Amino acid sequence: MSIKLYSTSVTCSRETKAQQSDVTRILEGKCIKYEMVDISQDNSLREEMRTKAGNPKATPPQIFNGDEYCGDYEQFREAVEADALNDFLKLKS
Repeated sequence: MSIKLYSTSVTCSRETKAQQSDVTRILEGKCIKYEMVDISQDNSLREEMRTKAGNPKATPPQIFNGDEYCGDYEQFREAVEADALNDFLKLKS
């Protein structure tokens, strides 16, 4: 399985841009490979993200390991602060 980061390249929200940048910076800093899925390219990708997350109002960034939902930005930050990122991302040690 691989880490998938659902994001958007088209947003007016500074908060969303900052959150997406924070996630990518941390993943790259820890040498964790990930695939970026830009939901602004196709509405079906946004619907896919929301369905897989189990939340019809989910907004980027949303993080998955393959098709398994890991969480949103807030849960990601909590895992980083608790030094539990590998557990959050469902990565084997």
